[in-house]
Amino acid sequence: MTRADLAAVGRIAAEVHPDYPEDAAVFEERLDLYPAGCHVHADGAAISGYILSHPWIDRQPPALNTRLGAIPAHADTYYIHDIALLGQSRGRDAARAILHQLSELARASGFTNLSLIAVNDSTAFWRRQGFEIVQDAATDDKLKSYDAQARYMTLEIASG
Repeated sequence: MTRADLAAVGRIAAEVHPDYPEDAAVFEERLDLYPAGCHVHADGAAISGYILSHPWIDRQPPALNTRLGAIPAHADTYYIHDIALLGQSRGRDAARAILHQLSELARASGFTNLSLIAVNDSTAFWRRQGFEIVQDAATDDKLKSYDAQARYMTLEIASG
């Protein structure tokens, strides 16, 4: 992902996640803070999805539409902020392939787990990928910025 891609990322976010709006500054900051975790997905020449991910603190996911300020020095999870794919990219194992790439990046960076917040009725999909719901007071409080169906989930991965 480059800064030139951010307009397309914003359009895709508005289409895929209309109930979870985020300011352009959130996408810009993620790209600035951790470019290795920010990618676009293309079908041919057209961008049809994006991935935002970065190291973070387990069980303390960022609230929706918030800037991070910095990547914590003591990060202990590889956090998938967003995988958003337009309809033409779904059902082609694109998300599974992206998850594999993110797992490899996380392992190479020394992380032993991935974490995310499942929205848009995606909990079943993430469970099929091996993620488990984590529920405790700290994560439940952070999920309030999303909605009542949002779930914090983690996946243990073998270290690299």
